[in-house]
Amino acid sequence: MAVAGTAARSRAQEPVDFQEFAVGRGGQLFRTAFLLTAGDAHLAEDLVQETLGRMFARWGRLSRVDNLAGYAQTVLVNVFISQRRKRSSSELPTGILAEQADGVAGEGDPALRLTLLASLRRLSPQDRAVLVLRYWEDRSVEETAAALRLSSTAVRSRSSRALERLRGVLGSSFAEIAER
Repeated sequence: MAVAGTAARSRAQEPVDFQEFAVGRGGQLFRTAFLLTAGDAHLAEDLVQETLGRMFARWGRLSRVDNLAGYAQTVLVNVFISQRRKRSSSELPTGILAEQADGVAGEGDPALRLTLLASLRRLSPQDRAVLVLRYWEDRSVEETAAALRLSSTAVRSRSSRALERLRGVLGSSFAEIAER
């Protein structure tokens, strides 16, 4: 009897199948990546693919992770920041969005979306990551600090400066956008 109970408990504790996880979390990862890349859908897809590839390589060891979704978001942000640091990409961004993703900022208002994405594009990758995690993903200061491997004070400071830069970039249109 104890053996059957132990077997049932082990099956319940087994991690979710990787494919189920990837399908279930892929949309959320893409939305976050889309915002991190300031609207570059192709780069966002690459970030999600790299994130899922890294997770697949470690999938057997990830059974000990309590929050796989949080871990995936952290990997995504780290991949984004790492790619920005490398600057090894020879691709040049364009001012035209070839595709539109569902469920992103300003979805109902294309002009608002383009304005926000253009403004985010002017921020540094680290500042963009802080704003996306804090205000779009609605994470706490501590969660954002853990994901970016920063102190809570650094997150508060970065978010304050990044918001101030965003206000400067948006200029007089900031009040109009904030009311929407």
